[in-house]
Amino acid sequence: MNESDGALPLGFRVRVGADVRVHDGGRTLVGGSPLRVLRLKEPAPALGRGELLEVSDRTTATVAERLLAANLAAPVLSAAGDAELTVVVPIRDRADRLDRLLGGLAGLPVIVVDDASHDPAAVAAVATRHGARLVALTDNVGPAGARNAGTEHVRTPYVAFVDSDVVIEADALRGLAGHFADPRVAAVGPRVQGVARSADPRRFERWDVDGLSLDLGAVPALVRPWSKVGWLPSACLVVRVADLEAGAFDAGRRVGEDVDLVWRLIQAGRHVRYDPAYVAGHDSRGTWSTWLGRKAFYGTGGAWLAQRHGDWMAPAVLSPVPALGAAALLAQRRWSVLVALGCLGLVRIRLGRTLPETPDRGRLATELTAEVAVSTLRQGSHLLLRHWWPGAALAALLSRRARRAVAAAMVWDLLDHREVPIMQAPEAFVARRLDDLAYGAGLWWGAARAHSVRVLVPRVTGLRRSRARRPAA
Repeated sequence: MNESDGALPLGFRVRVGADVRVHDGGRTLVGGSPLRVLRLKEPAPALGRGELLEVSDRTTATVAERLLAANLAAPVLSAAGDAELTVVVPIRDRADRLDRLLGGLAGLPVIVVDDASHDPAAVAAVATRHGARLVALTDNVGPAGARNAGTEHVRTPYVAFVDSDVVIEADALRGLAGHFADPRVAAVGPRVQGVARSADPRRFERWDVDGLSLDLGAVPALVRPWSKVGWLPSACLVVRVADLEAGAFDAGRRVGEDVDLVWRLIQAGRHVRYDPAYVAGHDSRGTWSTWLGRKAFYGTGGAWLAQRHGDWMAPAVLSPVPALGAAALLAQRRWSVLVALGCLGLVRIRLGRTLPETPDRGRLATELTAEVAVSTLRQGSHLLLRHWWPGAALAALLSRRARRAVAAAMVWDLLDHREVPIMQAPEAFVARRLDDLAYGAGLWWGAARAHSVRVLVPRVTGLRRSRARRPAA
């Protein structure tokens, strides 16, 4: 067993997630994203929550690979080593931020790509002071094109793309590079958390810190569409250079190019990992207009991503029977609750028949049915409040049922965020609504410009679609 065949190397370790549920004495594991039920048969070892598994032979390698693929476990990395890593920083002006970033990258080769700054001398002076190589562009090509220009000068096996409004230490980048011990991993990203730079942060700065769009949570994951971590931002992204031979970022794009790169790597059969054990600090926006404008800007890239990657950009992923139950509740008829309960009953029956035969299969089927119901309601509320809000708002002006549906979605949103302290709940609720309004407006604007509503259409699993499983190249 060796790296040449793509197998995990001997000594590679993984740890079962702390939130994984264990059944049948460690033979059945439930969890991950999307939700998975994994049955371990002999001679595979039985595993418990938080338990460590080390690859010692082909059997343990196969089990570790299945655990990682199902997002039921995460790699346990060795101490940060001396990975051969080059940092590429695209920048346009903001020399002070470049100075702050480079101060934490001592010991790593850095390529600063000046994307046609108005004051190139200031950028050059900072790069020289920190011993970074400067690549100066005469025309502004945007962050994607600037990163590509920097990549052309990289001679190490790995490259870290780091934006100038980010702060991260060299040891964190080296630590992230430890994921490349798995030969299938092409890219890895840290947790990106917002940081308010003001001495007395204003309200929207606090909202940006608490609800930064780039913060993907505290749980490590294998990145995949339709999961909790479905993409990674290029604000800080470490990539195996060999996986960029087919092309790095789409140079013509100024939004969505990071999602596109990650999805192209996944489409090529490579793995992309998210590791929140390492954190990059990202500057919060300085004004109301830039905060809301950035949210809308992100939304405008959705239509292009949907055209290129098909259903991977779907705003929701629903199973047919639960979706039918949700539609019945949305209709708000006398028979709606009865139909919804009937749909849940069908889900329960199906799960009871298809789950592995374990002593507590009935209880497990009931628990999973409840999770399906919660997931369907959560996605439905997100559709009404975020992705479809322009249509939902228009419908609410004309229909009492639509108004009740939107109100119910807002109540569900409060219940779904009940971990927010009661004193902060009103402010957090307003922040989420503003975020949704801005992103949704950008999404619809992008769809209108692309003359396509594909980005607004949920994916219903089990339906035959020509591009449902394989995105466009």
